[in-house]
Amino acid sequence: MPILLLHSLRHLGLMFLTSGATYPGIPPQFTHPAAYGDLVTAVLAMIAIPAVATRARSAKLLVWIFSVVGSLDLIDAITLATVYDAAPFMGPAYWIPAFWVPALLVTHYLTFLVLLRGRWPA
Repeated sequence: MPILLLHSLRHLGLMFLTSGATYPGIPPQFTHPAAYGDLVTAVLAMIAIPAVATRARSAKLLVWIFSVVGSLDLIDAITLATVYDAAPFMGPAYWIPAFWVPALLVTHYLTFLVLLRGRWPA
């Protein structure tokens, strides 16, 4: 549950689309997929929260979907930021790849460990 709550804040990636949060010239080939991928993942986390809280039958599947989509989004964002050299344009949003992305990667890893080891809450 704490991991889902953390990921429900991934709407912060929308900062990449906000003027002032990044420097002018940030490549849209990076910003749009990164921002909307984070938003989709946040919504998936929010959908999974009540299912996990009530131990619904769909909870495990929803967590799988959230974690696969979220992990692919992070891999895509890291790749696009590298390919399109987005780092010099991060501006005030620099803390997202510096702090937020590593934390999200670690928590996705932990989620996969729980899902794969079969220690799912009964």
